Parts: sequence; C-alpha cells; structure tokens
Amino acid sequence: MKYSIEKSEKYTKLLLNEEKLDTLKAPSLKSEIITLYQSGTINLILNLSNVKYVDSSGLSAVLVANRLSKEVGGYLVLVGVTDHVMKLVKISKLDHVLNILPTEEEAVDAIFLNEIEKDFNGEE
Repeated sequence: MKYSIEKSEKYTKLLLNEEKLDTLKAPSLKSEIITLYQSGTINLILNLSNVKYVDSSGLSAVLVANRLSKEVGGYLVLVGVTDHVMKLVKISKLDHVLNILPTEEEAVDAIFLNEIEKDFNGEE
C-alpha cells in the first residue's frame, strides 16, 4: 500500500496514494493506523483524495481509526473524500459517525477546536 505520513505536534496526516481501498489494501491500512496510535498519535487526518473506490473492508479500516481515536480522546477527520466514496459512506450511514471535511486546513482547524474544547471542559 502506498501512502505518506506527516507528523506534527497535535496531529498526524496520512495521505493514501492508492485508487482503491479494498480487501487487498485495507489490512495494510489497519496495520498502519494501529501502529500510529500505539506510537502516540491522538488526532489523525486521513486524506482520501486519491481514493476512487472503497469497499466494506476499506470502510472497516476507517472505522478502526475512528474507534482508536475515540479511545485515546482524539479526533479523526477524513478529508478529500471523492463523490463515489462519499456515496458509499452515506449509504452505510457513516456520514453521521465520521468527521468529514473538504480540506486538510479545515481538518487542522477542527482538531485545534476540539483540543480547545477538551481543555475548556477539563478533559485529559
């Protein structure tokens, strides 16, 4: 699976460089996501702008990221979701579960707002 990772103090960006996130690629993505969270990632921006096709295995990998993010009090944001992928997300009713924004810049803002809100509420 082709991807790039960019880490910063408050978040990690993971850009998938694949057209398909399917049964063949999803296990590698899950593995990478688990490794990121085990190494201290709290907030993750998952850029899917290159992904044109997702199947249920791909969505499962995204849900693993969402669950891990919540377990550590973090925030997962999907960005660059293409029309075809968004259709499947909506059909699966995951648009109500996942944080989806158009751009990485908006995702960074959302993460910082979430951090401020956590601080305001006295959460860890």
